Amino acid sequence: MIASELLSEVVPSVHKNDLATEALNWMDVFKVSHLPVVEDKEYLGLISDADIYDLNNPKAFILDHQLSLPRPFIKENQHIFEVVELVSKHKLTVIPILDENEAYLGLITVNDLAQEISHLLSVENPGGIIVLEVKTNDYSLSEIAQIIESNDTKILSLYVKTIKTTDKINVTIKVNHTDISAVIQTFERYNYKIKDTFSDNNKMDSTLKDRLDSFFNYLNV
Repeated sequence: MIASELLSEVVPSVHKNDLATEALNWMDVFKVSHLPVVEDKEYLGLISDADIYDLNNPKAFILDHQLSLPRPFIKENQHIFEVVELVSKHKLTVIPILDENEAYLGLITVNDLAQEISHLLSVENPGGIIVLEVKTNDYSLSEIAQIIESNDTKILSLYVKTIKTTDKINVTIKVNHTDISAVIQTFERYNYKIKDTFSDNNKMDSTLKDRLDSFFNYLNV
């Protein structure tokens, strides 16, 4: 999935000669805190609601405001994981998308990004979850996949998180079966440390969604 496939068809950009109050109105309508400032396809930067409130002049034009952010954007052919990185770095609610000549194409909202990440994590697909704690040097995706597939089970999604101040990682795996007892037993035979499991479908889906919501709520603080 690349950035251009997630472009919003409804959230507008603003012009430097628009009143700041117009930008605030659009932000309120679409529940975002940022909007791109664009002039004839030239992306000038992002204005935030904080920028407008700091000037405290409702009759001021957008060009009168000091833009607090550095001019963040993503190229149209970049992967959505790079979009997530930019969102995390600058705590954005929208991400401007430019073509290869840096002409403005549109934007991605953080809500649309969250929905796509949930698809990538297979949140809506039935299955079980296993969380392994593995030493970084011992991590082998091929071995993990072999253990899972030896039990006639398939990996739907997998992601890795570093455990700070340690040499270990958490490997969270979602598989296509809710009965994961045989997979767990095989991991135990291979001396894997199983940190957590979820086999109840409702609890599992709720857990994944809660973690995803918490992640994007954090990005928007």
